[in-house]
Amino acid sequence: MHPYIFMEKNGIHIIDLQKTIVKIDEAAAAIKQISKSGRKVLFVATKKQAKDIVADLVSTVKMPYVTERWPGGMLTNFPTIRKAVKKMVSIDKMTKDSSWEKLSKREKLQITRQRAKLEKILGSIVDLTRLPSALFVVDVMKEKIAVREAQRLGIPIFGMVDTNSNPNGIDFVIPANDDASQSIQLITGVMVDAIREGLQERRVERDKEDMDSDIEGEEEEQPRRTRRARKTVKKADVVEEETEVEIPEEIEEAEEDDDFETGGDEDGDAGSDEQEEDEEGSSSTEL
Repeated sequence: MHPYIFMEKNGIHIIDLQKTIVKIDEAAAAIKQISKSGRKVLFVATKKQAKDIVADLVSTVKMPYVTERWPGGMLTNFPTIRKAVKKMVSIDKMTKDSSWEKLSKREKLQITRQRAKLEKILGSIVDLTRLPSALFVVDVMKEKIAVREAQRLGIPIFGMVDTNSNPNGIDFVIPANDDASQSIQLITGVMVDAIREGLQERRVERDKEDMDSDIEGEEEEQPRRTRRARKTVKKADVVEEETEVEIPEEIEEAEEDDDFETGGDEDGDAGSDEQEEDEEGSSSTEL
């Protein structure tokens, strides 16, 4: 830890806070990218002065955390841990089922105690369905088993490293006092805020992608509507050409008959006038 120590006074090593600020920014940027990609970060803090702080802060962003005893093999033997979590879920289903009433008081008590024990150790990692993409450790010395498992699996480690710890093997070293509750709260809060920003950006990008896909769908639909409208117009023109007004033959024949009758009357009138003239002519001859 010599590169991160500012000075020594009365046997106490003072950390260079300028380097701490730089390291906090680097760690926050990296952890933001991890959360933005939709991956999980596991927080580990089993120290008495850190467990409550970490649990309260991390629960706001719905990330998994371990604040009780670190279960050995949690990362290297992850399938077994998942079986224990599924067992806890099955117990919850059993309590809501009708078979729960058929059990004796002794059996109910044993199952309830087993459920409480699992909840205490694994209750905060129920949503961790696969190995985490990163590990945030408050005290790398105290959580050396978790650090060793993460190193074996190649999982990136974000660690608060004090002057009495070894920073080798820690991917993102944050030189800080891991015994002071205020220091723990400050640095953990910065990491949680970075995760929250990453999740918000991920949500915005998803909404934007959904909007773009909707717009592309509308643009593809528009030419289809235009083609349908054109086809409809063409069909309408064809129908108009086919439905021209045609006079039926019966109506035409009826009109011809009317004309014939009308002409006959006119001829008849003309004939009567000629007869009258002939009669007048004959009468005048006789005289």
